[in-house]
Amino acid sequence: MQTRLFTRNFVLLLLGQVLSLIGNYTLKFSLSMYVLEQTGSAAIFGSILAAAVVPTVVLSPLGGVLADRLNRRNMMVALDASSGVAVLLAFLLLRADNALPLIAALQVLLGVLGAFESPTVQACVPQMHGGTNLLRANALVNQVQALAALVTPFAGSMLYTVWGIRPVLAVVCLCFFGTALLECFILLPTPEQKNQGGLLQILRKDLQQSVHFLWVEQPSVLRLLGLAALANFLASGCTTVGLPYLVRSVLELSARWYGAAESVLGVAAILASVLVGLLGERWSVSGLYRLLAGVGLSLLPVAAAFLAGIPPVFCYAVLVAAMALQQLLCGIFSVMGLCLIQQRTPAALTGKVMAFVMSLSLCAQPLGQLLYGFAFDVMAPWIVLLGTGAVMTGAAVASRKFFALLAQL
Repeated sequence: MQTRLFTRNFVLLLLGQVLSLIGNYTLKFSLSMYVLEQTGSAAIFGSILAAAVVPTVVLSPLGGVLADRLNRRNMMVALDASSGVAVLLAFLLLRADNALPLIAALQVLLGVLGAFESPTVQACVPQMHGGTNLLRANALVNQVQALAALVTPFAGSMLYTVWGIRPVLAVVCLCFFGTALLECFILLPTPEQKNQGGLLQILRKDLQQSVHFLWVEQPSVLRLLGLAALANFLASGCTTVGLPYLVRSVLELSARWYGAAESVLGVAAILASVLVGLLGERWSVSGLYRLLAGVGLSLLPVAAAFLAGIPPVFCYAVLVAAMALQQLLCGIFSVMGLCLIQQRTPAALTGKVMAFVMSLSLCAQPLGQLLYGFAFDVMAPWIVLLGTGAVMTGAAVASRKFFALLAQL
């Protein structure tokens, strides 16, 4: 295994991720603003987000099977090119009378494509790097994601505010096609797999193999995924539904304020990746529960701020500070957890297991987005935030013994 981190393949992968994530995040931000402005409803907004996640959850295991059997470079090229075509069609067909159903359909289609691409990209990293470089490589991929999250909300808010949704679609389309072009130059061998019959038989056996690995050989990984699913259920509701709704509809601040909030969260995510890259090997696995406890406790000041009814600008500051801390802690936990799973997974199962990782960690997200969408519509914000913080903190404390045992394995 090569000891040099910035190999040709890894640099091309990072550059492709930069363009792809810029396109994805810009599209997500702009469509969020458009839907909220058109409807003013957190429930409708959350429903569209949830509909986009469902295909990713359901189809990710199939994407993992293909990632372990097909050439991963070719898969990434085809999927990013298909995403570009989907956005191009939305650009050409978008009208005022079909905007909401077209946006929902686009989100669902991109969710389908993402179900196949995400496990493929995650499987490429351990194929390119191993040993001590694996943690550093994952941290760099995370930094790229965080950098895109930092830049795109501000740029997207400017682009959307000045020109509207159609120019955003054009820019995103170019990003996806540019990503596919970069990925054409990545050189990766096709994983070696024995043929085991027809397509359905291969799919069934591969999925059974993955389930056996997680359920029998590495049950600690499955428990870690269950805990991550709970955290994702709570965090996704507060961040993806709560943050834009609270900023735009409750505090009645402009899209630029929301863009600034997303940029602050991007800085926090970058800092998380930097800390993992510098200090990750010194971080105790047994202490990971403290990160989740911090996520829950960070919501309590926000609940107090909304309950007290302080001026919107000050309430916004408390909200953004708490969400940034949450992003920092979740980012560290995510990279550390991913590396723990990759290190315990055989190379032949990487794609399938990474697909299960994504599927199980995301399975609660649509429900969380739907539930939080309705909760924010019918309940006071401080009640939702206080309840979320209490549940998250309690779950973290209850997982203390689990992480102590995991550290000994």
